[in-house]
Amino acid sequence: MTPTILFDLDDTLLLNRTDSFMPAYLQVLSGFLANRFKGDLLIQNLLFATQKMLANTRPDRTLEQVFDSYFYPALGIERSEIQSDLDEFYGEIFPTLRPLTSVRPEAIRLVERVFEQGYRVAVATNPLFPRTAILQRLSWAGLPVTDYPFHLVSSYENFHFAKPNPAYFAEILAQLGWPEGPAIMVGNDEQNDTLPAQSAGLATFLIREIEPSSSPEWDTPHFQGNFRDIAPWLDRFEGLHLQADCATAESLRAVLVSTPAAFDILVRQQPADQLLAKPAPGEWCLTEIICHLRDVTAEVDIPRVEKVLREDNPFLPGMVTDPWAEQRGYCTQDGTKALAKLIDIRMQLIDLLAGLNPADWERPSRHAIFGPTNLRELVGFTATHDKTHIRQAMETIAAVAKSAAGG
Repeated sequence: MTPTILFDLDDTLLLNRTDSFMPAYLQVLSGFLANRFKGDLLIQNLLFATQKMLANTRPDRTLEQVFDSYFYPALGIERSEIQSDLDEFYGEIFPTLRPLTSVRPEAIRLVERVFEQGYRVAVATNPLFPRTAILQRLSWAGLPVTDYPFHLVSSYENFHFAKPNPAYFAEILAQLGWPEGPAIMVGNDEQNDTLPAQSAGLATFLIREIEPSSSPEWDTPHFQGNFRDIAPWLDRFEGLHLQADCATAESLRAVLVSTPAAFDILVRQQPADQLLAKPAPGEWCLTEIICHLRDVTAEVDIPRVEKVLREDNPFLPGMVTDPWAEQRGYCTQDGTKALAKLIDIRMQLIDLLAGLNPADWERPSRHAIFGPTNLRELVGFTATHDKTHIRQAMETIAAVAKSAAGG
């Protein structure tokens, strides 16, 4: 199975100390817009809007939407009024910050190596900047996307969650189609990179400038070491030990909230008529998949969780839900409205699970198909079900696109 590796950007792929870069960024931005706003007002509102992005938990609001909803109203303007200025800033002024950063040659060699070995590679930088700013920093690192085919680069336009929320890492994997195989996060920040990635169930490598051990324990899913230790660690680990392990309460919640977030991006990217396009007769279109998840969440998942929490070792009947697609006419429904309803219902499930203590997660039940089980395992079934339909949605979009292109 193909491994998936997520790389942090700043001080991982690119030498860039945020404690010097961010003040310089704020200074040049406020200076560039000084004719419009007082510098302190601009910076204060930018930092406030950034905090709102960090705190976002809604899978129907991208970080860009969150930022815009706080930043521009606080300045008393519409984004459109300064969009041309922002384009000029990121095109001409932002590049002047490049001297504050340095290329990390060993990072280039490592990225080339994992590409050569067939890894699936994503850039997991905190998505608090516009895509143009992130792509420029990748170029400064000697890793331009024109030369390195990263499978995903997170930015505020295409993500709903930010570090250190574990849902950010689940959202990456969801947008990648929940690929089979080991999933690994490499970064230099324990609080923002490795600990939340571990909470989401990923293996991790924490980059630290430490003396190498004479006998390192290579076969561990959570390693700390110098940059030069990454390659031998990747070579020696047992892939099966590094599968994304979504079995804890926190990782399960991260998966469940990442699913509607991933569908939100998929729907935004598709023309309206493509939501009803079927890859082949008898197969589901994107709208049918969304409607299925909506109704299963509302009529299976939530009642089942409530029953387990309310009763002692209850019996849970099996439910056959696939026929609902035809019986309920999913293909005649509005996919965008179905997604909005899925998000609202899924957030009800997330809220229901949010306040549970460890004992609650172990509450037993008897399932007609799975036999004796507990709440944690039942929620795990829901997470697995989500992943299955994320993969189905990705395959559907690819097949429809191929057909439309005459492939």
